[in-house]
Amino acid sequence: MGVTYKYFGAPNGATAARVPISMRPEELGGDELGMGGMFTRIKPETVAAMVLTGIEGIPLHKVPPLELVVLHPDYAVVKLPPMTVVDPLRGIGEESVGAAAFIWSTVPDRGGPRDAFDVYRLLHEWQDFSHRLHEAGHEPYCLVWP
Repeated sequence: MGVTYKYFGAPNGATAARVPISMRPEELGGDELGMGGMFTRIKPETVAAMVLTGIEGIPLHKVPPLELVVLHPDYAVVKLPPMTVVDPLRGIGEESVGAAAFIWSTVPDRGGPRDAFDVYRLLHEWQDFSHRLHEAGHEPYCLVWP
């Protein structure tokens, strides 16, 4: 069974924790969570590691843990550290996105150029998401749903 991750923005942890139990991820449009969210199969800790290692140059073992907001039998909500994960994406240019994608594609379990392109595309999606979060004054959260 796969896990789906729904990234969304909320003004605070209390709002993020009120994810409707009855809603399936594909029914969450984002408005009730404060932002048009993003669905992906990429774990939030992987996203944090990609940004922090590839863009901020932080060693992988220094990537901070995610904050658990709510744990329910059917889902969990975690908070991504906004200052270190989404904020750096707003200020970088095309070269930095490309360099980060290349760096991440060289990690031993990655497949090289194909992975670099996929990471490049993903970082651009995250860059757009970061801008939307900033404009709304929201923090980044992730709904983890089996």
